[in-house]
Amino acid sequence: MAAPDVLFNLRNNFYLGAYQAAINNSDIPNLSPEDAIERDCFVYRSYIALGSHQLVISEINSSSATPLQPVKLLALYLSSPENKESAISSLKEWLADSAIGNTTTLRLVAGIIFMHEQDYSEALKHTNAGGTMELHALNVQIYIKMHRSEHADKQLKIMQQIDEDHTLTQLANAWLNLAVGGSKIQEAYLIFQDFSEKYSMTGLILNGKAVCCMHMGNYDEAESLLLEALNKDAKDAETLSNLVVCCLHLSKPTTRYLSQLKVTHPEHMFVKRLSDAEDSFERAVQSVA
Repeated sequence: MAAPDVLFNLRNNFYLGAYQAAINNSDIPNLSPEDAIERDCFVYRSYIALGSHQLVISEINSSSATPLQPVKLLALYLSSPENKESAISSLKEWLADSAIGNTTTLRLVAGIIFMHEQDYSEALKHTNAGGTMELHALNVQIYIKMHRSEHADKQLKIMQQIDEDHTLTQLANAWLNLAVGGSKIQEAYLIFQDFSEKYSMTGLILNGKAVCCMHMGNYDEAESLLLEALNKDAKDAETLSNLVVCCLHLSKPTTRYLSQLKVTHPEHMFVKRLSDAEDSFERAVQSVA
């Protein structure tokens, strides 16, 4: 009989975006040294997700366990644009080191960072071999961003063979259904609905349901879900960017959400695209003037 998975709830909270719950319920007794390190990885990644980069940077030091070092690197990378270059430089150094270059945490962090950089082929170099459910789920995300849904589907099938009911398998299935669109949107909505019935409502679940609603043309319901998500976290980038899109469709003002997004997430893809569009418009106006 398999031993109980003592970190199941912690992982599940993290996967579903219940970061504070993951932190609050991380004091688990009698953990093995390996489980304690994995617990710490998830706790520090939860702090990163909540924007507490400095806490992670200050608490993880050179004497901390090796798997925690890439987590500190991720915090450095995300903490400010000025730190990105040095973080990527260190990352490449570590990946080239035969002693640590193939560890799952470092490969996962490499995938996340290179995906942020939109260097998808570089991300896949480190994640494509899989090895953990998180790496397979990250592969699904990367392939979706590359508009290669057939490759994302192959990764999803691997996950389904390992554990069809795993939270990450279900999430990856919902992401792919959203990317494919059409009749698959309803299936994605049902996955997020199932999560909302089983677990505490999180911003991730609310945004998932809202995006499905927008795809199906139900903008009023989407707005209601997104406002609920905004109450949980007024600075969440996905909530703010989805609210801008939703309000545009409802012919409602978007200025406040857009301003919040620009202030709190100046590096967000939505902000960058908008800035590029504004620059192009300005150039066009000047060329006509």
